[in-house]
Amino acid sequence: MWIIVLFDLPTDTPEARLEYTQFRKGLLKDSFIMMQYSVYMRHCNSDENAMVHANRVRASLPADGEVRIIKITDQQFGRIEVYYGKKRRPTENAPSQLAFF
Repeated sequence: MWIIVLFDLPTDTPEARLEYTQFRKGLLKDSFIMMQYSVYMRHCNSDENAMVHANRVRASLPADGEVRIIKITDQQFGRIEVYYGKKRRPTENAPSQLAFF
């Protein structure tokens, strides 16, 4: 399961820039990685785990702006088409899962 956070936050005042920075740093602290500008993603082992991280994002929402949270399966994520210019590149792989014995 992947959780993707897309956001469009104002940066027109010093206070708004601070909220933007705090929101972005919160995503990074919660192990999200930047997929594109203002688009961050994180792999989760289950839907329940994805809900935990979505709740963390909801708890840190800034006062203004727009934030969207999308959850997709590994299979759906693998069907994303990624292009750099006109050249297609492979989609990122899910991190390998740890096995405990």
